[in-house]
Amino acid sequence: MTISDPKLDLRRYLQQGRDAMLWKLDGLSEYDIRRPLTPTGTNLLGLVKHLAACEFGYFGDTFGRPYADALPWSEDDPNSDMFAMPGESREFITGLYRKAWAHADITFDTLDLAAVGQVPWWGEQGEVNLHRILIHMIAETHRHAGHADIIREMIDGAVGLRADNSNLPEEDPAWWMEYCSRVEEAATAAAQV
Repeated sequence: MTISDPKLDLRRYLQQGRDAMLWKLDGLSEYDIRRPLTPTGTNLLGLVKHLAACEFGYFGDTFGRPYADALPWSEDDPNSDMFAMPGESREFITGLYRKAWAHADITFDTLDLAAVGQVPWWGEQGEVNLHRILIHMIAETHRHAGHADIIREMIDGAVGLRADNSNLPEEDPAWWMEYCSRVEEAATAAAQV
């Protein structure tokens, strides 16, 4: 058995989620990456913008390293980090997300997992260590990657874990239609019990 480095393991899992988020934008129009597809407005580019905000906050502000430049969201609008304004291009938002990664990398390189920080918006429960915040952001990133999976499938049917791995059975459209029919039949039968 190979002994792993806990910090490198955590960083690797975080990066996998980050990469998945950006991959979900590939090949889509500006409209499709921005349009709301749930009653609460969930959209692909907004999820990326939100995760950039989270990383700047959790890996920056929490450890006394606020990002120096102005960021494109406002405390006056609690959802301003959940969608891209018309003047915020895909390149701007994805670039901002990558800047958040670079800012976080300095925190990871500088601090050990036991380093203590304070999450300002958590109030009295806000004292944390880097280990906990890395786990928190892995969960947050992968949660939103799951949202992105569903949103992307609703837009154009593209699915998968990564560009090179769908993580789904390789079946033709007829098989998937039959499968969905079986799922619907099971749901209908269960509702009648």
